[in-house]
Amino acid sequence: MIEKRPGLTVLSHVVLILGVLIVGFPLYITLVGSTQTSEQIAQSFPMSLVPGNNMLETYRTALFGGETEAGSRIPAAAPMMWVSLVSALVITIGKIAISLLSAFAIVYFRFPMRNLVFWMIFVTLMLPVEVRIGPTYEVVANLGMLNTYAGLTVPLIASATATFLFRQFFLTVPDELVEAARMDGAGPMRFFKDVLLPLSKTSIAALFVIQFIYGWNQYLWPLLVTTEESMYPVVMGIKRLISGDSYTEWNVVMATAILAMLPPALVVIFMQRWFVKGLVDTEK
Repeated sequence: MIEKRPGLTVLSHVVLILGVLIVGFPLYITLVGSTQTSEQIAQSFPMSLVPGNNMLETYRTALFGGETEAGSRIPAAAPMMWVSLVSALVITIGKIAISLLSAFAIVYFRFPMRNLVFWMIFVTLMLPVEVRIGPTYEVVANLGMLNTYAGLTVPLIASATATFLFRQFFLTVPDELVEAARMDGAGPMRFFKDVLLPLSKTSIAALFVIQFIYGWNQYLWPLLVTTEESMYPVVMGIKRLISGDSYTEWNVVMATAILAMLPPALVVIFMQRWFVKGLVDTEK
């Protein structure tokens, strides 16, 4: 039974509206700033909250680069967004594929020290990236993977979190399905492809959203393994726009930030239903 109290309903709506304002106001400031000229932003304090009329020119400069009226050279964001997109997709698909197979092996195969293997994977959750970033960089450098997509993505593909989530889900699959598959003559990989993968669709969708955002927002690792401008992701591009020249074109910086937010936002919007359902199913 759910008790309805008008006061609590009003309070919950007020809290929700405050939350939306707190989250949405910085985005509005960024969007408005991207429609103004750099001179308007620099000369007005505080910055005007009214949209300007320089939106098309600012976004054209941010996307395709060029030289501004102030003499600043702006690198194109489009190639950087392509690098971010490829890296995010490879990291996401790789993490899901490896985690599915490792969880499948841990749950459905009987081999010595199976539990020890699982806990060794689980313990890596306690090691932050910064702890193992030095040895990982040395391995990548020795293999000649600097300034490559392989160097950007392969070291980030293994995921103990995804393995743990899939293992927990596989443990909830009834044994009757396994017995039925055996009676039908299905081998392990056919059982994996025809039974487990369809059942895991919502979990895969939820992890896809989480891991895509994780891969898209990577900054520290690309900062270490890339020295060529053609391999910079868009997050590094924003940082370079702020600290690259003596004069910062804030309107271009804000336009690039808006462009960088679009792909993750579109993934969340289009996969929202699957994302929520996957998280709820995982909790069960």
